[in-house]
Amino acid sequence: MKIGCPKEIKPQEFRVGMTPNAAQEAVARGHEVLIETNAGIGSGFDDESYVAAGARIIDTAEEVFATADMIVKVKEPQAVERKMLREGQLLFTYLHLAPDPDQTHDLLASGCTAIAYETVTAPGGGLPLLAPMSEVAGRLAPQVGSWTLQKANGGRGVLMGGVPGVGPAKVVVIGGGVVGTHAAKIAAGMGADVTILDRSLPRLRYLDDVFGGTFKNQYSTAGATAELIQDADMVIGAVLIPGAAAPKLVTREQLSTMKPGAVLVDVAIDQGGCFETSKATTHADPIYDVDGIMHYCVANMPGAVARTSTIALGNATMPFLLSLADKGWKKACQDDPHLLAGLNVHAGKLTYEAVGTALGIDVVAPEAIINS
Repeated sequence: MKIGCPKEIKPQEFRVGMTPNAAQEAVARGHEVLIETNAGIGSGFDDESYVAAGARIIDTAEEVFATADMIVKVKEPQAVERKMLREGQLLFTYLHLAPDPDQTHDLLASGCTAIAYETVTAPGGGLPLLAPMSEVAGRLAPQVGSWTLQKANGGRGVLMGGVPGVGPAKVVVIGGGVVGTHAAKIAAGMGADVTILDRSLPRLRYLDDVFGGTFKNQYSTAGATAELIQDADMVIGAVLIPGAAAPKLVTREQLSTMKPGAVLVDVAIDQGGCFETSKATTHADPIYDVDGIMHYCVANMPGAVARTSTIALGNATMPFLLSLADKGWKKACQDDPHLLAGLNVHAGKLTYEAVGTALGIDVVAPEAIINS
C-alpha cells in the first residue's frame, strides 16, 4: 500500500502523522511511504530521518494526496485538503465530526473512507488513540491555565501554589477521565487546592483510593458545579462523550458568579467545548475575555509540545496503521471490532451514531458496510 503523510496546515500545528520509526516499520512490511517535505520539522524530524527510514520525500501535499492509497494525519483535514480526497481513499486521523458539519459533509461528498482516531476502542474499554493526547492535554491544562491566570494575561494574578502566608489557587476539574485525572495530578503537584468532579461513583472511588491525599473529589451535579466555580480561580473542562458533542456545563449567566479574572480552560473544545462561551482559539492567540472571565480554548493543545505528542501518538497509532496497510481497511476492521468502531465515513455514508445524532444525518451501521 502507498501510505501518504502530508504536512499539517492547521495554524500552529507542529505535530506530524508518522514518525520515522513508523515509516521504517511500514517499509519493512513492503509498503511505500510518502512524506511531504518538511512534514516532520515541527516535531524535530527532518527529511533525512525519513529517507533513512526508507520513505520517499514528496514536494507537495497535492502529490501526496493524489498518489497515496491511505492518508495519515494528526488533525482533521482542512477545507483545502478535503478537496483533494477521492473516492476509495482511506483517511486515518482525528476527525471530531460532531461539532463540524462542514467537514462531515465534505468527507461524505469525497467518497473516501475515514477512520477517526478518537472513536477507536480497546478490549478493556477506553479510547487508545485518544488517550495519549488526552494525557498530554490534561498535563498541559494547569500549565497554560496558570499562565492565563497571571495578571499580565488578564487573570486574577494568583500563584498556583501560593507562598507561605498566602493560600494556593483553587482549581476545579470537571471530568475524572484521562484528561481530568492528569490535570488534577499536575495542578495538585503545582500546589493548588484541587477538586475533581465526575458522575461515576466507581471512578470517584478509584480516584479517592489512588489520589485521596492529593486532591479532593465530588459527585458532579449542576448544583455542585455552580457552587464550586464561584470560589474557583481556575476551572478545567475535561468532559468527553466519545464521538459526540460535549455538553455545556457552565453557562454564560454563571460567569457573573465567578471571581473576576478567573480562568476557564476548555480541553473539550475539539468536541465543541463544555462551556457555553467557549470558541476555538489557536496557539498564536489563545485566550479571550468574556464578562471578565479569561478563556483558554486552543483546539490543538498537544501541538504546543509537538515532539512529545507526535511520539506518543505514533506509538499508539502504529499497530492500527500497519494493520490497515497490511490487510486493507475492510479486512482489518472485520478482524478487529475495536478498529471498526473508528469507522465514521464510507463512500458517502455516515457510520457513527453519535455524529449522526448531533448533525441530524442518517447513519448506516458499520457492520453493514464491512459485511456488504
